[in-house]
Amino acid sequence: MQNKNGLLLRLLATTLAALIATLAQALPTDREQPIRITADSAVRDEQAGETRYQGSVELTQGSLRIEADLLTLHQHGDAANGLITAIGTPATLRQTPEDGKAPIKAAANRIAYDQKDDTVTLTENARIEQDGAIVTGATIDYILGQQRVTATGDQAPGQSAGQRVEMIIPPSAMERPKNPDS
Repeated sequence: MQNKNGLLLRLLATTLAALIATLAQALPTDREQPIRITADSAVRDEQAGETRYQGSVELTQGSLRIEADLLTLHQHGDAANGLITAIGTPATLRQTPEDGKAPIKAAANRIAYDQKDDTVTLTENARIEQDGAIVTGATIDYILGQQRVTATGDQAPGQSAGQRVEMIIPPSAMERPKNPDS
């Protein structure tokens, strides 16, 4: 039984490593780090290709840190078509994009990473923050390969209620670099 559990853990770690490897533009060393998941419970359904981690879930790999109440890993056929879903109140994601840069912090009630489309989608009270700049909305989509962020509110046309998109830009982001010749 011990050997079977060890094999299952290696399979889960390999699957997760393949799914997370391109989650974000991150420190190059992140991909070389081991993935560590802690949770109150874990259930693997081989036939569905799904592993569910539940209860104070923490996933770390290098500078990447995801915290959620429920983390589900779906593997569709091969590791290149995986889906990671983190659910919480809120679920959070934090990662350092490169040396010397401030970490990217994301939070939402649901964070989904679709490896096939190379997209991270934050839904319900979505928020991304870096270097004092903040974007909030009902939904935020981040297409990793294009480094493109799209935020939408949940306000229906003609209605005043609902969450609108908000962007906060710190004064430091508005400053132009000083020219040494002036």
